[in-house]
Amino acid sequence: MSGDADREDLGRDPATWTLDQMQRFVQNARGRQLETVRVAAQGRAYDSAHPQEARRQWAKLSLFANRLMLADGEGHLMPVTQQDFMLRMWVIDRLGPDDTDPDWSPDALATDTLDALTITPAQAAVLADGWRDLAIEQIHQLRWHKNLTAHLEILLGYLKPGRTHDQLAAWTHTRRLLP
Repeated sequence: MSGDADREDLGRDPATWTLDQMQRFVQNARGRQLETVRVAAQGRAYDSAHPQEARRQWAKLSLFANRLMLADGEGHLMPVTQQDFMLRMWVIDRLGPDDTDPDWSPDALATDTLDALTITPAQAAVLADGWRDLAIEQIHQLRWHKNLTAHLEILLGYLKPGRTHDQLAAWTHTRRLLP
């Protein structure tokens, strides 16, 4: 179900589609259709009028559409990863963590965050000190790391003391220095 005729059968506004309709639609969606699903499903996840479990299902669909954008070659790693991290953090913080599901596990989100970072906080701090003199690619790298660590102050409250907590805490301090 991805053609215009199929979309007409569902109605023009994806925000009115049911979860089942959107789940069927996303299976064959591409490009901007995936972004439409991601945004509409995320909006439903944020809607407190829905029961908590339904909100988690909508969030899961939003994550699925977001991740499909990479697989489809339509999305760019940085925004897709940042959107993934921010929605997961929102669900953990607002709907509660769930260690049985890696999408809603603070420890899994912490690990995924560390895996996405390509430089250390110390390296980022050194680069940030003279960022105006850096090549555009290095400035992009610093912005990438700033965006990927936007959720850390909240996440730290869900983590037990230890190495992972300490590594992410270092990023919260370094993040303030980044352009």
